[in-house]
Amino acid sequence: MSKIRLAVVGAGAFGRNHMRVVRESGRAELAAVVDTDPARAGEAASQFGCPALNLEDLPGRVDAAVVAVPTVAHCGVGCALLEAGIDVLVEKPIAPDLASARRLIETARAHSRVLQVGHLERFNPAVAALRGMVKLPLFFEIHRMSVFTPRSLDVDVVLDLMIHDLDIVLSLVGQPPEEIRAAGISILSPKVDIANVRLAFPTGCIANLTASRVSTERIRKLRLFQPRQYVSLDYARQEAAVFEVAENRQIGFKMLPVAKAEPLRLQLEAFCEAVETRGKPLVTGEEAYAALEAALAILDKIEEHSRRVEQSLAAWM
Repeated sequence: MSKIRLAVVGAGAFGRNHMRVVRESGRAELAAVVDTDPARAGEAASQFGCPALNLEDLPGRVDAAVVAVPTVAHCGVGCALLEAGIDVLVEKPIAPDLASARRLIETARAHSRVLQVGHLERFNPAVAALRGMVKLPLFFEIHRMSVFTPRSLDVDVVLDLMIHDLDIVLSLVGQPPEEIRAAGISILSPKVDIANVRLAFPTGCIANLTASRVSTERIRKLRLFQPRQYVSLDYARQEAAVFEVAENRQIGFKMLPVAKAEPLRLQLEAFCEAVETRGKPLVTGEEAYAALEAALAILDKIEEHSRRVEQSLAAWM
């Protein structure tokens, strides 16, 4: 089978990561790069050995595309590609709002195109190992902390970082939360930079999530409790440890077997598989919609909490 002709739309830092894994792939060839900045597009084209084209040049020249443009442009760019018969892998979050996300999903369905969403942690080998042993999750404690960078400041920390963990929790629990409590503050940007969230699910499961992009260190950890088991997962190290209570109340310990690999490469492989087989992608538009819906509900709760704090401060003063 011939290689999938693939374009990367968006030649920023993450777009270039996509270009790197496409160029190194055995199943896809980097057929084009597209960027609204001609100089940036030309520089990326020279670096990765592909032509720099405009979006309207892609139909007939590529089979699929990675959309790595700012979130606000996901819908416009993604729908244009889907309508042209091009399969799409769009970065997370799927869109800035639910209406745009729904339009992407409906456009992909109407044109029988693959729409995969880049919730990268789904492809983390440690998460894949964890998924195979989850039975009845009862409690999650998750921390995702990053040092400040000027990247992705068009969205707040919930849509930038926490949405990864929201997607994981929703996929493992299998249902939306029935209650959300949240607080967040802005520190170095106009958007929320630190957020803490508590999700309650109909099963009784509770998930506590903290995300920060103004931390002094980088942390990516998930802890899961279920009957007779506690699992500690380190996303960055791709490791998962299991503590289990036996019948005699002895505590056993084991490391889950994890075949470490770069999630971005695994994501591309899964996308290529869906394109070739016309099968369902690992992260569908509908699943990304659910994660976005939860993230936006969290932001509403953060705004509600901020108003209460302002009222308390005004009364105190």
